[in-house]
This record gives sequence, structure tokens and C-alpha cells, in this order.
Amino acid sequence: MDSENIKSLKIYFAAGMIFSAVLGTLSHFFYEWSGQNPVAALFSPVNESTWEHMKLVFFPILIWSLFLPSRLRKNFPAMRCALLIGGLLGTWLVPVLFYTYSGILGRNLALIDIGIFYIAVLAAFWTAWKLRDSERAEKGCPVILFFSAVMVLAFFLFTFAPPDIGLFAEP
Repeated sequence: MDSENIKSLKIYFAAGMIFSAVLGTLSHFFYEWSGQNPVAALFSPVNESTWEHMKLVFFPILIWSLFLPSRLRKNFPAMRCALLIGGLLGTWLVPVLFYTYSGILGRNLALIDIGIFYIAVLAAFWTAWKLRDSERAEKGCPVILFFSAVMVLAFFLFTFAPPDIGLFAEP
């Protein structure tokens, strides 16, 4: 790839990380700010459960992947699916890191919880960067799209009907 395309991609990634970090941070409050609007509940945490906080990573990256410029899409055909893979990884990194550290400490700390969110966003974009030219990511795109759709449906369903397991309980 020529340096102009890489430069454009770096700008797109930097903007995406900032967008995802800011939107994820703000969306923590959207449900309350909206007066507990059910539409806001679909995309924003409705409580302090780990599951609900996974939305903070997933939806901003999903939205950002929809704004992939056509020139970048043409030059990096695996890019959208690479972002979705990164988004799925970052989303699931939230409970892995949360339950690991809180299990070790025996409690959770807000500052570490916030750090986990930013680590998850960085991990998502780092993964997408690594997979930007991946033929496997490009060929596996239908499966990645399927798992992304399953996550959207699960977030929507479990927002209003959460299973009675720890991931969905408030700490």
C-alpha cells in the first residue's frame, strides 16, 4: 500500500479510537439523560452490570465501522470486518478483565473499571489494524457479520429480559 493510503488509514483509526472512547463514555449516561427511554436502553447501559457495560465498547465501534470511507474500503477490503472482529474482541475483553481483576482483589474499583473500557477500545482498534489486510478476515466476513448481528440481538433482548446469571447482575 502506498504511504497516502496508510496515512489516511491511520487518521481514520485515530479518529475512530477518539470517537469510540468519547461516545462510549457519554453513552454510559444516555439512558438516564433520556429519562429512561427504551430506545436509549437498547444502546446504552441501563444498570451497572458487566453485560450492560459491554455496550460501551460494542456500539461505538459498530457505528464507526459503518463510516468507512469508500476509498479505504476499496484499498482495504477486509477493513470493516477487521473492525467488527476488533469490536467483538474488545467487547468480550471487558468481562474477562473485570472478572479477573475483581476476582483477584475481591472487589471492584471504579478507576480500574474505567481503565478497562479504554483498554478494550485500544485492543479493538489494535486488532483491527493488525487484520486490515487479512484475507482470512475478508473471507470470514459473513461469519463475523453473523456474530455481530447475534451480539446486537443479544444486547437488545437481554436489556429487557436478562438471564439470572452473574454477567447480568449488578456488582
